[in-house]
Amino acid sequence: MPAKKSKASDLFVRALENEGVKYIFGVPGEENLDLLESIRTSSIQFILTRHEQAAGFMAATYGRLTGEPGVCLSTLGPGATNLVTAAAYAKLGGMPMVMLTGQKPIKSSKQGRFQIVDVVRMLEPLTKMTRQVVGSASIPSLVRESFRLAAEECPGPVHLELPEDIAEEKTDEPVLFTVTHARRPDADQKAIARAIQMLQAAKKPLLLIGAGANRKWAHESLSEFVEKTQIPFFNTQMGKGVIDERHPCFLGTAALSSGDYLHCAIEQADLIINVGHDIVEKPPFLMEQGDKHHVIHINFLPAHVDPVYFPQLEVVGDIGTTIRRLTEGLTDIPEYDFDYFKRVKNGIDTHIVERSDDPAFPLIPQRVVADVRTAMPCNGVIALDNGIYKIWFARNYLAHEPNTVLLDNALASMGAGLPSAMMAAMLYPERQVMAICGDGGFMMNSQEMETAVRLKLNLVVLILRDDAYGMIRWKQEDYGFPDYSLDFGNPDFVAYAKSYGAKGHRIEKTEDFVPTLQHCFKAGGVHLIDTPVDYSENQRVLIDELKHKVCLI
Repeated sequence: MPAKKSKASDLFVRALENEGVKYIFGVPGEENLDLLESIRTSSIQFILTRHEQAAGFMAATYGRLTGEPGVCLSTLGPGATNLVTAAAYAKLGGMPMVMLTGQKPIKSSKQGRFQIVDVVRMLEPLTKMTRQVVGSASIPSLVRESFRLAAEECPGPVHLELPEDIAEEKTDEPVLFTVTHARRPDADQKAIARAIQMLQAAKKPLLLIGAGANRKWAHESLSEFVEKTQIPFFNTQMGKGVIDERHPCFLGTAALSSGDYLHCAIEQADLIINVGHDIVEKPPFLMEQGDKHHVIHINFLPAHVDPVYFPQLEVVGDIGTTIRRLTEGLTDIPEYDFDYFKRVKNGIDTHIVERSDDPAFPLIPQRVVADVRTAMPCNGVIALDNGIYKIWFARNYLAHEPNTVLLDNALASMGAGLPSAMMAAMLYPERQVMAICGDGGFMMNSQEMETAVRLKLNLVVLILRDDAYGMIRWKQEDYGFPDYSLDFGNPDFVAYAKSYGAKGHRIEKTEDFVPTLQHCFKAGGVHLIDTPVDYSENQRVLIDELKHKVCLI
């Protein structure tokens, strides 16, 4: 008896279920209605957002936190173009994501070119693969290949376009039920041996931890490496938390590319072991021809050589396994000279607590960071939007666990903080989660407050309000340009939060900040905290002080 035929959209959704998909985030259109109906009768939960960009940010963050591709959906034309920023966010940030878009019928259409954009070609530079589904028979293999590619190193976005007439086709095609997960290859033994030789020959090695180490949870092997060797370590912004930053060997986070206190240690190092960093993320240091230090590149993929990055040795393979083999191979730990690094650490530790208890109002950034750290438990998650406060948090906020500081230092897109925090709150309902946004970045996706309330999330949204695009104002001042065209007005954020069904709070005294944070977490639900901030410290600390500092001797 022939198999009963079903719609191609049903086959598509069964293939998604087969991949373990739990959520699809998005805004559907009429071209998605067959697919939406198939989702309705499946085990997958469709999360309706208020903008496709937010759906993409949520899907990318799901991929970032779980290692499995997040899925987002839009209609054709303007819905698909709204996913472009999220695609770039996932591409540069190494986040596995599958984007699904609709399209007009491809066999026959009576609407001319209405809303037609070549979405497949548009997304080519921003995806690992982009395809139009031209027949139901190809759905099982295309879905399987999409999820494989999205999750494979380096992770990133994949796009499938499902036209309206293909979605409603009748098919008896089976799902590919065997979902295989390939093991990542180990590094070459000769490269491991050479790395051990370089470690044994070094006098002042430093360990750098980048985003790749956060992706695949290399926490355990890296912690063992540091415990055995006692080599001081620092991290990139997206590498925060891989090793507990309260560790005595932690020097700091490279929030700037050069000229910070941390770079005093980097300049003195004769070997840098670079684990999981790629030049897609803003460089934590700049290499120059004739540098006295050498760099070992340890990553899943070979290095992208750049004028500021050209490692002398590449150890390519699974990061965790590579570090474990290095640890085992270092049977005799050399007598390294870390005296200078210890003095740098003492200087950095002193620097980042300066003015952290300052009672000034509006709050200065040092006080904001210190108070947030006081209010957050070890496993609490902060999701930072993009602005000058991101530099302050990267430098001054000590992450205790992996992936508890979610920020984007690759695309560095504004508007990502709130959706990213919403995803973390969905995945970790038992943990304290906070979105930290400037007033500019918050308003780029502020409509998702309604989504957060509708989903009954436990989420605190901290708005650092300076009524301007503060990062650009800081750069404008540094370049010596007049203050021009960066001020704006804001809504009453407390009333705005209440209009969505959230709770709104306004900080009017510095000493009320921590108690308000603690109250919001204890109460549960969605809370917005409007916090005035004074960024005059940007110039003094991040420009003037660094220009005139003398590296410790």
